[in-house]
Amino acid sequence: MEGSFLRFYVEEKQSHHGVLLWEWLLEKANKLGVRGGSAFRSIGGFGRHHALHEDRFFELAGSIGIEVEFVVNDVETKQLFALLHQEKIRIFYARIPAHFGIINPDVDDPFSMAADE
Repeated sequence: MEGSFLRFYVEEKQSHHGVLLWEWLLEKANKLGVRGGSAFRSIGGFGRHHALHEDRFFELAGSIGIEVEFVVNDVETKQLFALLHQEKIRIFYARIPAHFGIINPDVDDPFSMAADE
């Protein structure tokens, strides 16, 4: 199947409607029918202001980045982007073309997800 590897970068404490943004993204993608998503806490990095943030500094607790990623088809990508526009969420993302599937699929898996390799 063809689609995208879609990764969002958010701050650990960033929230939307009282919910941490990374949790909100996972919840909304799940409700849209995206097959899966993951969030990963960074151990260090920097952003557009070039300030280095590392997990080991107590005074920077909560300022570490979170990566939220999905492997999605084009329809799911459009739905996620439309939701982010509607909610007026300013967010940095990376979208990389991806070919994905399932090796040895179950009978419940969509035929389109079967690996063709």
